[in-house]
This record gives sequence, structure tokens and C-alpha cells, in this order.
Amino acid sequence: PDFDVKDLSDYASKKNVKIIMHHETTSSTAEYERQLNDALNFMVDNNYNAVKTGYVGPIIPRGEHHDGQQMVNHYTYVAKEAARHKIMVDSHEAVRPTGLHRTYPNWFAQESARGTEFESMEGIHPDHTTILPFTRLMGGPMDYTPGIFQGDLSVYGSKKNKLSTTLVKQLALYVTMYSPLQMAADLPENYMRFKDAFQFIKDVALDWDATYVLEAEPGDYITIVRKTKGKEEWFVGGITDENPRLATIDFSFLPAGKSYTATIYEDGKTADYKTNPQ
Repeated sequence: PDFDVKDLSDYASKKNVKIIMHHETTSSTAEYERQLNDALNFMVDNNYNAVKTGYVGPIIPRGEHHDGQQMVNHYTYVAKEAARHKIMVDSHEAVRPTGLHRTYPNWFAQESARGTEFESMEGIHPDHTTILPFTRLMGGPMDYTPGIFQGDLSVYGSKKNKLSTTLVKQLALYVTMYSPLQMAADLPENYMRFKDAFQFIKDVALDWDATYVLEAEPGDYITIVRKTKGKEEWFVGGITDENPRLATIDFSFLPAGKSYTATIYEDGKTADYKTNPQ
């Protein structure tokens, strides 16, 4: 590596920060399996307890596919070996999950559908995130990587894409898209511009004791409420497609006889994902 791994790990430990290592295999799975044990031992020796695996490009050997039997066996093998080393796995470009996160709880998240990164490529239609809770997320947690506050990518140069989302919708995705691993996917300077909105990312829980779908129409809208694990704290997230929508929230799920204080993040009246996303 082009940096001192141990020095970085020691510095992170002093700051009470855990670092995730990225294993981008470029889909050369046989080569990755040959080096896997050494790589996991290296992680243990340097205090890394989580790995993000990647499989960009056609599978090597040719003729195999990301969602074929050989690759399903490979993903499971990696999860087993990581568990043996007490390492958590977040797999990208992997087959959609089918419940094996319960068998291997260290396999704590996957991508396995079009995540936020596709906004900078082909783009994502606004209804995409209203469909995923009924399809991809039925099989397990999704590392969708929300949290983009600067949706106009032209500010970075040649890219002309604009994300099909408002800023506040990015916040709501932390509630509607379940994952015990969440990412603040934008640049620090963009979060500095919107410190009030970034406070939500700092506050939102990562796991939950209870989940209720308050209203939903796949492809149109969904509103979900979740209770923070181990706390008397609730988060409500509501998203819509390209059409503005007003949601009426029934709070009868809250225990009676208690008082609650609400912090509300909502799009302004003139918000529009194309013309006024912030």
C-alpha cells in the first residue's frame, strides 16, 4: 500500500474510529480466494474488523456470472472465512441476498441493486427507492450509500448529471433503506454547508427494535417508522417518486401516556428534485 497501514490504524484507534478495508477483486475470484486468508490475517494484525468486497467487471474465469452458482458459493465462502477471523463483510456487486445474513451475522450488508453511485452514470428514476423496500430489501440489508447533499454533479467538472432526489429525501433514505451499516457518501465541504441537515445523519440510528410501514404504494411512495434499538426514540422517513406528496402520519404506534419532542426535516414548498433540490 502507499500509506502506513499500522500507523493509520493506530491513529484511528486513538480517535475511536474503525476503518473498513476495501477488497476490490475486479471479479478475479480464484485469485482472491488464494489470497483471502493472508488478507484477513493482515486485517486482524492491523485492527481492521470490517471489509467491503467488490466484484466490478465480468467474472474471471469467463463463463461464470455474478448471480451464478459458482459465485454464490464464493460469496458464502468469503463470509465464512471472515467470520472465522471475526471480520464483518459488506459485499458489493454481489448476488441479491436470500436471508443468509441470519446464518452469517457478520455478513451485515450488501449492495446487490442499483445504489446511489448509479446516479452519476445512467441515472436513477425517482421511483427507484420507493420500489426497493418491496423487492431488494426483502432479502436483507442494503448498502445504498445515501447522504448526497450536492446533487448537481456538474460542479465537479465534465459530469452533467443531476441526482433525481432532493436533499431531504437523502435523509429519509436512512430510515426507509434498512442497513446496520450506513455511509455519509458526500464530501465534507458539502456537509459543512448544511450542518443542520448533517445533524440528522449524526443522530439517526443504525439498528432498530421495531419497524412499521405506515403507508406505501410501490413505485409511488412509502413512509416507514422505526424504533431505535434499546432506546425510546423513533424515526419516521417518508419518500415519494417524482410527484410532490403530502403524507398524513398516524402516531398511534407511540406508547400512550408519554410526551414526545419531534425534530422535523422536510422539503420546502418550492423544493423540486430537478430545479430546487436543496
